Amino acid sequence: MKFGETSIIASIFTEQFGLQSYMVKGVRTSSRKSNIALFQPLTLLDMVVYHKESGGIMHIKEVKCFHPYRFINADVRKAAIAMFLNEVLNKSVKEQSHTGDIFNFITDSLIYLDTLQQPENFHLKFLIGLSKHLGFGPVLVSEVLGGRMMSEDEERVLQQMITGDDQVNVALSYEQRKNILSVLLRFYEAHTEGFGQIKSIDILKEVLR
Repeated sequence: MKFGETSIIASIFTEQFGLQSYMVKGVRTSSRKSNIALFQPLTLLDMVVYHKESGGIMHIKEVKCFHPYRFINADVRKAAIAMFLNEVLNKSVKEQSHTGDIFNFITDSLIYLDTLQQPENFHLKFLIGLSKHLGFGPVLVSEVLGGRMMSEDEERVLQQMITGDDQVNVALSYEQRKNILSVLLRFYEAHTEGFGQIKSIDILKEVLR
């Protein structure tokens, strides 16, 4: 979020302190020393910060990127998935007690996405994995469906994803992928206050046709 003429306030999920807001001064300039690129969505950062238990807006002492992406921004499929994941994370990851586990899951997932050759189903597995870290992960397909109907093949694939005995690159048609994504997002809506609609979903569906 822009602040003043040259500064920003960045919302960052940290391994030690969970979700925090940081004032970053002087980054919105044309100077070569500006490090505004470090604060783009989903950038993986190594930071030294001034932390106050009382909360509020913190300040960063040192910052660098510990894993520059090689392929996410260059692959239109991965870029669309990353945009979708960023929106889901902003809506679902709030104050959490086990921040280290969530941080590691998100970080490991993004690094894996960066090198994954067939990412078309990655976001489906990510949603299931994230839900488990947020405390409402399903065990059975029926928990996700909530009375809604799917084809037998879709239920089978979704159950495999839930139990972890699938492959991320399992063959799914466009319609199957769209239907599974739809029930997972409704599952999130039912368990996440203020989750609402995902704006980037239309781009994701178009790119992954």
